[in-house]
Amino acid sequence: MAGWMGSIAEVDLSSSKIIFREWNEEEKLRFIGGRGVGAKIIYDNVGPEVDPLSKDNVLVFAVGPLTATAAPTSGRFSVSTKSPLTGTVFDANSGGFFATKFKACGIDVLVIRGAAQNPVIIYMDDKDIQVLDGEKYWGMRVFEATSMLTEKFGKEARVACIGPAGENLVRIAGIMNDYYRSAARGGVGAVMGSKKLKAIVAKGSKTVEIADKENFLFVVGECNRVFGQNPITSKALPRFGTAVLVNLMNELGVLPAKNFQATFLPEAKNIAGEEITRRLLVKPKACFGCRIACGRGTRLDSVEGEGPEYETVYALGSCCLLWDLETIWRANHLCNDLGLDTISTGVTIACAMELSEKGMLPEKVKWGDGNKIVELIEKTAYRNGLGNDLAEGSRRLAEKYGDPDAAMQVKGLELPAYDPRGAKGQGLAYATSNRGGCHLRSYMIGLEILGVPKRIDRFSTVNKAGLVIYQQNLYSAMDTLVACRFTGYGLDEEYYSRMLSAATGVKYTAEDLMLVGERIWNLERLFNIREGFSRKDDTLPKRLLSEPLTSGPTKGQVVELDQMLEEYYRARGWDKEGRPTKRTLERLGLA
Repeated sequence: MAGWMGSIAEVDLSSSKIIFREWNEEEKLRFIGGRGVGAKIIYDNVGPEVDPLSKDNVLVFAVGPLTATAAPTSGRFSVSTKSPLTGTVFDANSGGFFATKFKACGIDVLVIRGAAQNPVIIYMDDKDIQVLDGEKYWGMRVFEATSMLTEKFGKEARVACIGPAGENLVRIAGIMNDYYRSAARGGVGAVMGSKKLKAIVAKGSKTVEIADKENFLFVVGECNRVFGQNPITSKALPRFGTAVLVNLMNELGVLPAKNFQATFLPEAKNIAGEEITRRLLVKPKACFGCRIACGRGTRLDSVEGEGPEYETVYALGSCCLLWDLETIWRANHLCNDLGLDTISTGVTIACAMELSEKGMLPEKVKWGDGNKIVELIEKTAYRNGLGNDLAEGSRRLAEKYGDPDAAMQVKGLELPAYDPRGAKGQGLAYATSNRGGCHLRSYMIGLEILGVPKRIDRFSTVNKAGLVIYQQNLYSAMDTLVACRFTGYGLDEEYYSRMLSAATGVKYTAEDLMLVGERIWNLERLFNIREGFSRKDDTLPKRLLSEPLTSGPTKGQVVELDQMLEEYYRARGWDKEGRPTKRTLERLGLA
């Protein structure tokens, strides 16, 4: 079949043994690639007895049949594992250019088992995969390690690596690629560090076969026209980047501030996308195959970098009451170099600030103290002092110091940049997310705030469950292809299924693709149930459920979760405890 390269590589770092095997055809068609095959491999190989930071955990790098083709945003890859932060099944994905060189090595999936005795790197090219000595790179920060590996293996090589945060098993460490792109969330970098794997270097040159080139390019052309006609993808994101959302979310009372104690503050304008463009922007940056170019190539003084993105501006900025854009830039740059997830880092520091204000923390951490934030980022990556507690994430930090409600998290994963008291469907999406507090499992903000593809009442809880489920299934499929979430501003399952069919030669209807997404979602749910998760975990921080905001556009609002959750379970075909019924599993082929 076209689209896929047809090979899965398995590397056991304990023995340096490498084997290649062909895809099981049925598994390929049912799970496609990316997040889907990652979830299947983790479900089959990682049980409740496995500590996420032990050698028995499995790390899966995977691409999809559209990767490295002319399909829009086809430069993404997925990393799947059991999360050391949440204990759930987890996948994180990233853009840039690494995925194209990875797939060009002739494989779709890389399964990493065991753990090396000493630091190693994995080198991949058209002919072979090698486990090489990585001792000289261990301890290096991301930018230095990436530069040295690129110098060693050539400019055509692409690098995915961890920084000191991953090496020190920080539970909020990510995997960085192409210097500034990141598979950030859930501590996937810590899993890589636990295996003593510093980096993966990919230098493939094979091309992807397309089954029906003429039809494929026709559909791709249609997709690109859609992006050109959509004001978000054609104007807002290219001009101002993702931080274009700052002013809008603040004006509507959705931008979290002071650890979700406020959502509407006038200082937000100082850190918005318009200010980034005016004060820091060098030029927009795009990942492979992307015409949107939402990335920001930026410079502060004589230092060049990328970002900050909207989520980073919130986490290191408004959530911590830091309104100095230049300091946020420095903090973001440092997180990238150390290999830290900026969302979890910022929200965990904000949690520490609240605990400190309450007198529950042994160290003074004041709101808005930019120098302290930068200091704590460094300490977190190296687990020094208070950084050792921050490295565990907000849930463990708040529990240790006696105030669990101060942690703004779901299932252990720190919440992103939308307060659900101003977008109730997003609250349901957070609560039911299989990987924890996440906006990329269902982006109800599109419907409730942006009006894409239509605007609905953001304060209502009626009929939100069906919309959340639709997005969860669609986004599961998109993560399996692997497509950027921003393509969803203009494309739906019909476009994706047409591209997939033309690329592979396998007929996928829109309904077929949505069924794949639903199958993946339910398989992930089964993994979490096996790990001990249940209805009690499908919830939100107490603050969002019972503490109304006292000012701003969302004054007086809380999230009425229970009524939406009941409807959600029924529509999912799950029982009242959130377990998929036998009938549902049989329909999905998971029985």
